[in-house]
Amino acid sequence: MYCSKCGGNLAADAAYCASCGTPTAGSLVARASAAPTATPGYIGPRGYADPAGLAVSRGFTYAGFWLRFVAFLIDGFILSAAVVVLIVPMLFLTGVAANFEAVARTHGQPNPAVLGGVILAILGFALLSMVIQWLYFAYLESGEKQATWGKQALGIYVTDLTGNPVNFGRASGRFFGKIVTGMIPLAIGYIMAGFTERKQALHDMIASCLVLKR
Repeated sequence: MYCSKCGGNLAADAAYCASCGTPTAGSLVARASAAPTATPGYIGPRGYADPAGLAVSRGFTYAGFWLRFVAFLIDGFILSAAVVVLIVPMLFLTGVAANFEAVARTHGQPNPAVLGGVILAILGFALLSMVIQWLYFAYLESGEKQATWGKQALGIYVTDLTGNPVNFGRASGRFFGKIVTGMIPLAIGYIMAGFTERKQALHDMIASCLVLKR
């Protein structure tokens, strides 16, 4: 048995050439067979990197569509109650309710100024309602529990693609991404959470988020 580099004699069990130090073919084969088998791009016990450079969990339990849907219903009930409690008193305190009554008394032909005030009030309350929803979702999903009260009730929470908590900015992006999701006909943007690989709805993909089960 001879060294492939210098031609020196090698012992049958030699790992390296005594003359030039070149590893023998046998040692290379042994090292290759002893190397652990790993998924390409593996970065540790939390996950492995996919071809796009995003970490995909090997141990996460994704929250399915129906679990998320029930959480959505709970959050919707909570937000509806909050909006009623906050906005209804404001209708009377700001005089908007009186304007509505004036419109009703004139059988749909009110003073243009009154009608304009009513329209502005409706737009203002719609904007206030959106702000309440935004703060509810973004604050709670970026908080310690990583979940709205509806999600907490069902044991699910929001993370980034590596399973780490999201900050307020990313949680806000996920909330406003729902505007795009809602523009897809037949609620397909939401239904995607039932058949995509990581159970992501369209707004989850936009914000690079996951919804996981504890």
